[in-house]
Amino acid sequence: MAVSGTEKDGINTDDDHLNNSLGNPGILSPDREDIRQLAVPFSGRIKGGMRPGKKIIVMGIVDPEPESFDISLTCGCGTEEQPPADVALELCARFEDRQFLRKACVSGTWGEAEKPIPYFPFIEDQPFRIEIHCEHQRFRIFVDGHQLFDFYHRVASLPAIDTIRINGSLQITKLG
Repeated sequence: MAVSGTEKDGINTDDDHLNNSLGNPGILSPDREDIRQLAVPFSGRIKGGMRPGKKIIVMGIVDPEPESFDISLTCGCGTEEQPPADVALELCARFEDRQFLRKACVSGTWGEAEKPIPYFPFIEDQPFRIEIHCEHQRFRIFVDGHQLFDFYHRVASLPAIDTIRINGSLQITKLG
């Protein structure tokens, strides 16, 4: 759930605006002027980091003519010039070849991307819901309520995974 800095275990944007996907007063709707807080590229803090039982939800709409988009869970936010050394999970939806890749970067070294998926779940100009469930041994990824794949942890310290970054051909409608 995305919450302000005073609430526990949420996602915060850099200036602590909140967006709560469960219908509480913090919801940002497209007609409100503060929707800019969910603009892509997006970077937000995961309060308290990841832990078994924690879930991240990204709801959005694929652009009408998409190329790709990615969602990353990182250890720290890094900068454009100096990205984080550890990326616990990077999900990359590539529309040209209909792939949904996942990979990790540990100590600055990227592992090989995992590619096999039962189907490509994203459709141009259509909404989607991605859920990333953190378990003891792995992340379990669901798209639109269907389990798509598991990704086993490469980063040893789950609480160090404290940032979510989203880029590419999509609009974010809710984070939780």
